[in-house]
Amino acid sequence: MRRFLPVLIVWGILLVFFGRTASAQTDPFYKGKQIRIVVGLSTGGGYDRAARLISRHIGKYIPGNPDVIVQNMPGAGSVTAANYVWGVAKPDGTTVLMPHNNVYLSQLAGQSEVKFDLPKFQWIGSLEKDDMMLFIRADAPYKSIRDVVKAKEPPKCGSTGAGSSDYVMSKILEETIGAKINHVLGYPGSSEIALAVERGEVACQGLTVSTFFAREPFLTWIKKGFVRFLAQSGRKRDSRLADAPTVHELMNEFKTPATKRRVAEAMLQGGDWARSMMAPPATPIERVKILRAAYEKAVKDSDLLAEAKKLRIEVNPSSGEELQSTAREVMDQPPEVVEQIKKLFVQ
Repeated sequence: MRRFLPVLIVWGILLVFFGRTASAQTDPFYKGKQIRIVVGLSTGGGYDRAARLISRHIGKYIPGNPDVIVQNMPGAGSVTAANYVWGVAKPDGTTVLMPHNNVYLSQLAGQSEVKFDLPKFQWIGSLEKDDMMLFIRADAPYKSIRDVVKAKEPPKCGSTGAGSSDYVMSKILEETIGAKINHVLGYPGSSEIALAVERGEVACQGLTVSTFFAREPFLTWIKKGFVRFLAQSGRKRDSRLADAPTVHELMNEFKTPATKRRVAEAMLQGGDWARSMMAPPATPIERVKILRAAYEKAVKDSDLLAEAKKLRIEVNPSSGEELQSTAREVMDQPPEVVEQIKKLFVQ
């Protein structure tokens, strides 16, 4: 009998281990619960549309099949929403954040409003990788970004805040080639800025490329030739923006110094994690794993992909583990780069 005791002990340990693993996979916690996706921008924009797409499909892959809703919390380029999920929302796995992908720059810039530490969030996944671009009304007296460089009076560009696409793109262009933009801050989201462009309150706007080519009023603007494209952030020109030079082309043309190039590279890295989802740092790791697994399944779901195609939403996902590592790398910038970013983000 004694010789069988070690075997029984081993089997007992294995049963406990696998029992806990199975329990984690069938965690009853979410049954009857509701998950909130807090979006750091207003309704109708690219981030809001992406969040609502995910909300319609991720719940079926979470044990307990919880309801998933979207709550918009615009403000300060998503800093308001990030602060809320970081320090106010209960970290139990029922509240997740989808901020603007450039919100990391607010932290790098040391803005006093920032209360979060981005790499310490529990990253769940991202829907796509995306580049930024800057465009302007076709009737504005700036035919190219070079005209902006030469202009005595800079164009007015609408912005949600320091982390928005137009703010980041224009600051990069100002730093690398001397193109100045007059920012009109405080819009809740891209839909409100687009309305301001149509009214003539501002002349230009910045967006991620996928958002512009996914919805109105931008699709109509393309048909009517209402705007022209000034610049784009990708390493290669997007075929839809064939006449707009990339930041890298412009840096070569204007012979941008090496230090300023490094600053630009740091400010362009947000495109690698567009439409990211993350949970508060103290979220139990078992629930983080559940959310990550559900996210990975949802973004491969045939129904989600079909809906995304219909909505013109691009799907090029990254895993939570990959994003967690990337976030640490992106936030680890040389002191001279951080100092320059701080100067650029002084409002």
